Amino acid sequence: MKQKKAITSSERPEREIRLEKLQALRAQHLEPYPARVRRDLTLAAVEKDFLNLDGKKFFVVGRVRSLRRHGKIIFLHIEDGTGKMQLVLQFNVLGQHVYRTLENFLDIGDFLEVYGNPYVTKKNEHSLLVHSLRIIAKALRPIPDTWYGLKDDEERYRRRYLDILVNPDVAEIIVKRSKFWKSIRDFMFAEGFMEVETPVLENTTGGADAVPFATHHNSLNIDVYLRISAGELWQKRLMVAGFEKTFEIGRIFRNEGMSAEHLQDYTQLEFYWAYADYGKGMEFVERLYKHVARETFGTLQFHIRDFDVDLGKAWPRYDFRETLIEHTGVDVLKTSLSAVLQKLQARNIQCEDSLTLPRALDQLWKSVRKSIAGPGFVIHHPVFLSPLAKRTEHNPELVERFQSIIAGTEIGNGYTELNNPIDQAERFQEQAALRAQGDLEAQMPDYDFVEALEYGMPPTCGFGVSERLFAFLMNRSVRECVLFPLLRPKVKKVL
Repeated sequence: MKQKKAITSSERPEREIRLEKLQALRAQHLEPYPARVRRDLTLAAVEKDFLNLDGKKFFVVGRVRSLRRHGKIIFLHIEDGTGKMQLVLQFNVLGQHVYRTLENFLDIGDFLEVYGNPYVTKKNEHSLLVHSLRIIAKALRPIPDTWYGLKDDEERYRRRYLDILVNPDVAEIIVKRSKFWKSIRDFMFAEGFMEVETPVLENTTGGADAVPFATHHNSLNIDVYLRISAGELWQKRLMVAGFEKTFEIGRIFRNEGMSAEHLQDYTQLEFYWAYADYGKGMEFVERLYKHVARETFGTLQFHIRDFDVDLGKAWPRYDFRETLIEHTGVDVLKTSLSAVLQKLQARNIQCEDSLTLPRALDQLWKSVRKSIAGPGFVIHHPVFLSPLAKRTEHNPELVERFQSIIAGTEIGNGYTELNNPIDQAERFQEQAALRAQGDLEAQMPDYDFVEALEYGMPPTCGFGVSERLFAFLMNRSVRECVLFPLLRPKVKKVL
């Protein structure tokens, strides 16, 4: 009978080995997850004032990122949120018992509280000579290797915390994303806008052409929708109420397809500005984008996809109708659904059977738009594509709408808001007819909003831009630029 081969420590699961170390620490009355720690200085502060701290002892904290043993010396590198530093653990400083305990139980990934003083090694590296050390959070799983541990995109997104930890480029995205939204808020406050919060759950949802998520409100026993805009109709109610400059930065939800440019839930800015029109809005948005680019990236020049984009140059206007005629021969005010479908087929664009004329034209426009490098603004869309925008004075079939275009994609949408309640009610009826034809992206009528307009809303400019702008300036997919993208669960939930 064959004997079973003994399992060596190198063949045992790493987590099992670390669990044994955890139990051994507790057996020595060393709590591996204390509630309180002491920290006198960050690692960045130590490095900055290293020479002046000579001879002083102080507490720092950090996570072990590398560990090597050399005789009776252990060298560790730890990191905190500000920087990194080498620790030197010497047998003759710590004593046999403490040194052997640390030697046996320390692992890469552990969080430490360290008491020590500045120390310069023979290689002239700024370090801390450790006088006492305590594990304050024992890591039970090893950190993946920086280069080989997390390469599959789905695994990276599923364990995003590790992706951020081992990939500095990903961590930089998160930091820049925070700067991006802060720069927008700072700009809006500096321009005299007031930040507001509007409902996320709505009886009817509007402000965009999109399919909403639906859910049920148990207490009220009604079905409700998650909003598809950052409070467009609510902020316009605030214009009725007498406020002149409002903005909201919040999450919106659209139950649509996923792509490099689209997610189902994401962050968006929307602002509303009384007594302004789309002309003032375009000037304002151009200044906003330039401010955000400088504050977040320190430049106005970007390489996005196959385009070199300079936000600092002049922003031309592209007439929606004229541009479409130039590139396709289609006149949006004189065409038919069958004619547009033929153009789409000629461009190898897949279409659903239920496609309406507005949706077909939108698809055709998106294919034309891909050739526009930008930055610039597309203006004067047809009224049937813009149910909330005011008609132009020169042609009532067109509206005072503008979309910012960068690298062939729409990166922001605004217009002179429709404030005529009779016109708004009629357009809602037209949208209801489109929904009855199967167009789920057509907007839901909101007659409570129409009633609000009947009390009077001043001429107003509104605009919205999402985190797609950030992703494009980073030249990354939108999915890569959010903290925790939604994924299918690995194990089906049991309810």
